[in-house]
Amino acid sequence: MKLVFLDRKTIGDDIDLSIFKDFGEVVEYNFSSVEEVPDRVADADILVINKIPINESTIGSAKNLKLVCVTATGTNNLDKEYLDKRGIAWRNVAGYSTESVAQHTFSMLFYLLEHMAYYDSYVKDGKYINDTMFTHFDKVFPQISGKTWGIIGLGAIGRRVADIAKVFGAKVIYYSASGAPAQKGYNQVNLDTLLTTSDIVSVHAPLNEYTEGLMNEVAFSKMKPNAIFLNLGRGPIVDEVALTNALNNNVIAAAGLDVIAVEPMSPACPLLNVQDKSKILITPHIGWASVEARTNLMNIIHSQIKDFL
Repeated sequence: MKLVFLDRKTIGDDIDLSIFKDFGEVVEYNFSSVEEVPDRVADADILVINKIPINESTIGSAKNLKLVCVTATGTNNLDKEYLDKRGIAWRNVAGYSTESVAQHTFSMLFYLLEHMAYYDSYVKDGKYINDTMFTHFDKVFPQISGKTWGIIGLGAIGRRVADIAKVFGAKVIYYSASGAPAQKGYNQVNLDTLLTTSDIVSVHAPLNEYTEGLMNEVAFSKMKPNAIFLNLGRGPIVDEVALTNALNNNVIAAAGLDVIAVEPMSPACPLLNVQDKSKILITPHIGWASVEARTNLMNIIHSQIKDFL
């Protein structure tokens, strides 16, 4: 068997892939352009990919191909009709990063809620040296306890965030964009109720016909002016122009985003126009990427290949 990793860098250099030698020859490419893929897959039996498009133009030359493994949950980059026609199996992975994304959700919240950037700079810039008081709290912040946390998308990650939020004393409500039946133990509400009553709103939903553009100008206008918005789902769920305007016009207090509409960021990204940078935190799609999550991901892929063979 010949196994080819087409974009190994998306897994991380710190993750050991030696276990895949169980299956035979392993070839690793850090990145592959669409133009490079046909030559690189020509004699491959198994492909491991992340974002690379898999269709007739990219794998038409792969005469031995039997299995495509996606190191992610989303499979929008797969032409499944073409794979079915060729008799090529595919696998994706779900649930590997639940703990990691939940942790990142709270990391972003605390950074914004407690104005960590301001207080860190206050001390490091020397302003705390010989200050007039032992404390300094010009940037006031609330507790999570007693606040309402609204979750959009109550899958595995949404439920984990909800459970942790409850430990902090938050009242948790959620909205299902697809209209799925209420989940036992969680308080389902409509979108208007969630937006108008929540102090914290976090998105953990997939991108689909129900969620694309869900958080638009109308949605942000319904939120509390002191609310914090977090998106750890998919970038296009948010209208970035609307979010920029909401922050610039004090419609909401702050926003934390681990996903944006175009990744990596384009120079034309509207979010670069947020005037008060302390109101926005953007991380480069790292919520899923703890060492443990990426190790778990590779172990699942290994098991999928073993089961398939």
